[in-house]
Amino acid sequence: MSCSIVYDDVYFTYLDGTQALRGLSFTLKHGEHVALLGPNGAGKSTAMLLSNGVLMPSNGEVRVGDLSLSKETLVRIRQRVGLVFQDPDDQLFMTTVYDDVAFGPRNMKLGKEEIEERVTEALKAVSLEQESKKAPQDLSFGQKKRAALATILVMQPDFLILDEPSSNLDPKGRRQMMEMLRTIHATMLIATHDLDLVWEMLPRSIIIDGGKIVADGPTQELLQNQALLTAHGLELPSAVRYRSQ
Repeated sequence: MSCSIVYDDVYFTYLDGTQALRGLSFTLKHGEHVALLGPNGAGKSTAMLLSNGVLMPSNGEVRVGDLSLSKETLVRIRQRVGLVFQDPDDQLFMTTVYDDVAFGPRNMKLGKEEIEERVTEALKAVSLEQESKKAPQDLSFGQKKRAALATILVMQPDFLILDEPSSNLDPKGRRQMMEMLRTIHATMLIATHDLDLVWEMLPRSIIIDGGKIVADGPTQELLQNQALLTAHGLELPSAVRYRSQ
């Protein structure tokens, strides 16, 4: 079975007429860790929501492995593609952290022992074992971000799609998030404005603007191109800025 996500000439227009994507084409191959970059309104979040069928293309095709995204394939695609939203409150709704993480496996009708094993492993991966009995609203924002990640990791997806995983975190929380992401072996696509995270962690970057790809290549090549970054509302990462001073 093919292990890639393919966007093939994808267009998407919202009901108000806003054209968010204009012929987006790229492939996320098995094992890749890729950044999706661009200014606000570039189409990053729209592209991510198309990855597991929260949105459907207006034109073009999204393929996950051998499956073309459609209403008929939605359930199977969502089992393979885990989407972590920017706001953790969009994913945490149960009375305890444990129940939030267990929600997906219970929905899959897995056995009690397997659910327990998966939840324990997911909570350990995000260092929240001690908070499992807490209500999500009693967690810090950084802990909420990690709990939201655990609700996806527990499903053991082939692909992990993350929207701004380090946004609004303090330096300690950001560092914890980066350390956790380093331990994840799933294929990852991360939309972010945090170019320092991208520089350190993600070998390939795709820059989109106006719903189109304007650059796709090795991160450390693209993120040293000041003219490219400036033209598309991005700044040099700290490592490059300090080196040039």
